[in-house]
Amino acid sequence: MNKRPRTSIGKAVVNVWQREVGELSARNFTHRVGGSEDLVLRLELYRKLEKHRGCVNTISFNAAGDILVSGSDDRRVILWNWETGKVQLSFHSGHNNNIFQAKIMPYTDDRSIITCAADGQVRHAQISDKGQVKTSLLGKHLGRSHKLAIEPGSPHIFYTCGEDGLVQHFDLRTGAATELVTCQPLDGRRSHMPAIHLNAIAIDPRNPNFFAVAGSDEYTRLFDIRKYKWDGSSDFGQPANFFCPPHLIGDGRVGITGLAFSEQSELLVSYNDENIYLFERDMGLGPNPVTTSPVSMGSDASEMSTDHQSEASPSTMPIDESSAPQVYKGHRNCETVKGVNFFGPKCEYVVSGSDCARIFIWKKKGGELIRVMEADKHVVNCIESHPHNTVLASSGIDSDIKIWTPKANERATLPQNIEKVLKPGRILWYASEDEEEDEEDDDEYFSDDIFYDDDDDDDVDDDDSDDSEGGSD
Repeated sequence: MNKRPRTSIGKAVVNVWQREVGELSARNFTHRVGGSEDLVLRLELYRKLEKHRGCVNTISFNAAGDILVSGSDDRRVILWNWETGKVQLSFHSGHNNNIFQAKIMPYTDDRSIITCAADGQVRHAQISDKGQVKTSLLGKHLGRSHKLAIEPGSPHIFYTCGEDGLVQHFDLRTGAATELVTCQPLDGRRSHMPAIHLNAIAIDPRNPNFFAVAGSDEYTRLFDIRKYKWDGSSDFGQPANFFCPPHLIGDGRVGITGLAFSEQSELLVSYNDENIYLFERDMGLGPNPVTTSPVSMGSDASEMSTDHQSEASPSTMPIDESSAPQVYKGHRNCETVKGVNFFGPKCEYVVSGSDCARIFIWKKKGGELIRVMEADKHVVNCIESHPHNTVLASSGIDSDIKIWTPKANERATLPQNIEKVLKPGRILWYASEDEEEDEEDDDEYFSDDIFYDDDDDDDVDDDDSDDSEGGSD
């Protein structure tokens, strides 16, 4: 007689019993409960954090998980006690344009904060015992600097990337900025670009020697910092590996907006106007993907010349599904530079915002979409996972930050019209159940004038003459 599969509640009861009789360690019990699908299906809005006066482009938890740092078009950095909603500290970053990322350096008692922004500047804020803030310029990119990445466990070292294609290495002990590499297009298809405009950078937490960058072409480039000669005597321009879904190789229309590494060294890549993909380390294309065709493209593809490979229609190339990356479908990513992230104590889930103002959550294994949550009035760009608990933070075009916790009495289900999102070959915006929106209205709703306007700051009341302000709402 076949046993019925256990429900989430049934599994939780078994886990509690195993913990009580000593068959399950405290750590494994915490991981199993924290990664429970039942908790994910009960995520609900816990509170809004309201203080910024512009789009909130970056949110990040500190290592302890008790403080959330945010940055905005208003050029201010705010440290929040997200549980109470109180502002711990608010200060002007020193940037001349929209803040794109802000992070707290680990093991600094939350007193060292790094930022990058649309003005290309990379800045460091140091907080004194009395709450006074001193900001300084560390380096600069030519054009916007979208993202930075901290070396895991280091209170001193981090990397940045920018639209100039440059990757820089910073050490706060010396204040030195080292230009590591400028990413160049691989072939003549993008000859109009002198460099790849980089949107994302991430460091492998299991092996911090490896970092990945991606931007305005179809490839994610993986570098090994050990190959860099700090005296400048060797060329560091060649990545150790490239990653790209087989059907997108040669597709000049796509780019990448977000990257994330899992605790298992899996690489998550979010494409604009396409899907999200999960790569294992052995799915790389090698150090020269233009001249070496991936095995997943088949023997016919390997006989193509480089020029023909670039011009070939990606959809006509045969794909070996056993070596293809896992795909996550349903969201829409065409209007802004969206991030992507893992969720759960063992990275059991994949999370992303969407142009339709919703949060999407998939099971990492298998790619099943299990949650679509109404989040903002406009685009959701940032989703951050709490380092220890089943808690999410989200932000985007709206001027507030939303905190999500598993407090709902009932398990959520997918919207009834979700099938419209999952139609093959298209990424569609769909109306919520109480809305009646025509598909034609979609493009009108997401107008370009609400994104990254460098010159028009009329909607932001910039009264930031004071250096910092502490306290609460």
